[in-house]
Amino acid sequence: MLRDFARLVGIGKCVSFLKAHKIFVRMLHQSAKKHGFTVCVEGNIASGKTTFFEYFKKFSSLVEVHEEPVTEWRNLHGHNILAKMYEDPRRWALTFQSYVQMTMLDMHLKKQKCPIKMVERSIYSAKCFVENLHRNSLVLDLEYIVLSEWFDWILKSHNIKVDLMVYLQTRPDVVLQRIRDRNRAEEQRITLEYVQALHDLHEEWLIKKSKFYIPCQVLVLDANSDLPEMHKIYEERKSEILFGLGDT
Repeated sequence: MLRDFARLVGIGKCVSFLKAHKIFVRMLHQSAKKHGFTVCVEGNIASGKTTFFEYFKKFSSLVEVHEEPVTEWRNLHGHNILAKMYEDPRRWALTFQSYVQMTMLDMHLKKQKCPIKMVERSIYSAKCFVENLHRNSLVLDLEYIVLSEWFDWILKSHNIKVDLMVYLQTRPDVVLQRIRDRNRAEEQRITLEYVQALHDLHEEWLIKKSKFYIPCQVLVLDANSDLPEMHKIYEERKSEILFGLGDT
């Protein structure tokens, strides 16, 4: 391709173009290091977020990864509130989602060290899970109002900067099979109806854009494939996800 371009425009112009491109990329790197980009990886339970992060961790000079604080949810001063949430959501949903919003806010506000900060889900998708609980009457109207007020206060009081959302779009049946395969104790009560409801909310939010606030551009990736195929997809879309910084 480069040879064809050189023949078309001439060697001199080709060299000038390459020099200009290198200067542009260098300036982009400098700007990214100064201001930083934030990518939030969204999707259903078991949609492939861990696989996504494992692929992009190899760009260690560019990317820092902040995965969901599941360890904190499993051990809050000796209490596994994630397990409690699944065991008895009507009793523990308000407690759990309040803590989720706090830990997600902390993840957003952590000082960025690399040009690109990748975050597993976001404060915005926490709102999506709250909506699902309310629709299924697992939080009372007043509890829903409290969680919504807490969410609105966070957005008004803090600069939650997001530059790109990557939506790993995955069919509910695929999600449920992956949940069964990884066999996490807390997830054994998850049903197809539950993941279908979460899927529908993500579709309303990130595809139809009819629900909740979207703070940035959304890149939709089909995440139904196996690991080798997903690596091909990530390689093909790498430039968009890394804002061109991984091209050199």
